[in-house]
Amino acid sequence: MRYYNNENRLEKVICNKCGRTLKVENGILKEGVLRVSKEWGYFSEKDGQVDCFDLCESCYDLWTASFAVPPNSREKTELLGV
Repeated sequence: MRYYNNENRLEKVICNKCGRTLKVENGILKEGVLRVSKEWGYFSEKDGQVDCFDLCESCYDLWTASFAVPPNSREKTELLGV
């Protein structure tokens, strides 16, 4: 869950699963986090609903370990796109 101040600057991020407050410095998130934003549409029972949540890296690992089919994963060699 993300919290912003009146100037729309990131103030706090809390993992929605474990409740841990993640490291934010000067409006910049300093930890790896999975941010999910889902806009539900037709053919769902949540049509028009928007859900957002954040998972810390540990909770992401626990969650994906429970998947019947693991997520695709690849290594990215160039981290800066110039």
